[in-house]
Amino acid sequence: MAKDTLMDFDAALELFEPVLGFEVHVELNTKTKMFSAAANPANSENHDAAPNTLIAPVDLGLPGSLPVVNETAVRYSISLGLALGCSIASPSRFARKNYFYPDLGKNYQISQYDEPIAFEGSVDVELADGTIVTVPIERAHMEEDAGKLSHVGGATGRIQGAEYSLVDYNRAGVPLVEIVTKPIFGAEHRAPEIAKAYVQTIRDIVLSLGISEARMERGNLRCDANVSLRPRGQEKLGTRTETKNVNSMRSVERAVRYEIQRQAAILAAGGTITQETRHWHEDTGTTSPGRPKSDADDYRYFPEPDLLPVAPSVELIEELRSALPEPPAVRRRRLKTEWGFTDLEFQDAANSGILPEIEATVAAGASPASARKWWTGELTRIAKVEGKEPAELVEPAAVAELQRLVDAGTLTDKLARQVLEGMVAGEGTPQQIVDARGLAVVSDDGALIAAIDEALAAQPDVLAKIRDGKVQAAGAVIGAVMKAMRGQADAARVRELVLERAAQ
Repeated sequence: MAKDTLMDFDAALELFEPVLGFEVHVELNTKTKMFSAAANPANSENHDAAPNTLIAPVDLGLPGSLPVVNETAVRYSISLGLALGCSIASPSRFARKNYFYPDLGKNYQISQYDEPIAFEGSVDVELADGTIVTVPIERAHMEEDAGKLSHVGGATGRIQGAEYSLVDYNRAGVPLVEIVTKPIFGAEHRAPEIAKAYVQTIRDIVLSLGISEARMERGNLRCDANVSLRPRGQEKLGTRTETKNVNSMRSVERAVRYEIQRQAAILAAGGTITQETRHWHEDTGTTSPGRPKSDADDYRYFPEPDLLPVAPSVELIEELRSALPEPPAVRRRRLKTEWGFTDLEFQDAANSGILPEIEATVAAGASPASARKWWTGELTRIAKVEGKEPAELVEPAAVAELQRLVDAGTLTDKLARQVLEGMVAGEGTPQQIVDARGLAVVSDDGALIAAIDEALAAQPDVLAKIRDGKVQAAGAVIGAVMKAMRGQADAARVRELVLERAAQ
């Protein structure tokens, strides 16, 4: 496949105005699926289930099976709509979206078309410098997820070049809410940043509501990014592309930037943009053509005949409205105050997209300072090396357990970093890794004194220097002891014992 020609980003923005739009799919973490009693793999309890074990007749489209609406999923959808500032429809209606779905047994998707559960809202998105951008929401509608295809053979794991494909119906029927924005104007040079911040805000909202695991690497939250360009001064919108299922905030930012540069190069050369879906390639940082983008008429929507309209009562809507958590921007200001972070410290954590992980680590018992240290330090470093998001590496509770071992004196910071590497590698809990690798701090005075004596024997003048008031000379012995004990000595205790020897 020929490599795309890209225009310099700043040059592209001089010629064209970017117009953005986003479709974010949120998998709800209900116990069961949207239209069946099968267990929901989007709930963490079922995430590791074997293929095709979380299924029911309706998920497979078997003759005679009928869908039944999941009440909890409806409540979750209403809560999300309210959190997005939307009006709630009563009634709303399900529709059949007809399309060739090899991973949906009935070969159509139950979704919502012209009567969504939530419509006409907006959400405030805070950028890195504190700027607030209001993103208009067109609708949030309920639907079911499709299954998952695994393409076997070939070099890329994609359908091109594969020998055959396997289908896993576990995900078929998982409850989804799709959030669709209106066109976003005025993004200009900050378009990629706005894209990332918007997805981060949606993730913050669904996590605060407790309605989704929101693990992008697992597909709990996916973003389709729509980008079009129009020449400066032109009113008519340009032709858009839709980059599908981007699964990290960093990738959303990169995909939007790439599409702006790619489309600008085509338009500046006198070409035209094809209205199509695009695939994002994380390894190369590029997009590639998918399929021509269908319009609504192509899906032959019609009302779902097996389901009644959903008509939530005014009382239910107000009950859910009263239970809404604080908005993300308000929550951030509260957390900054509670944690005692400086503006720079908090912004660093917020920009990294790991505030939920820091908050969960604090809730699990770690101090705010230590939680921030791990997530913005070692975990962010490792994530960059591995090309992942920090949240993909470890669970917040495990980080809190690691910090407890440091606080208890079982580990030094240096040893804790080795344990963290083991955690990321999947070697077990912090305590299990300490035991398996023998990494605990040696605090036994007998072992420490033996190592000190050996170090003093090699540096006999150290005690005399300390007795003459040159206490810093103890550092040479401490360093030798730490080296001899592979960094597992309690440095503070070693210093105390050296000074005690000098005082004798």
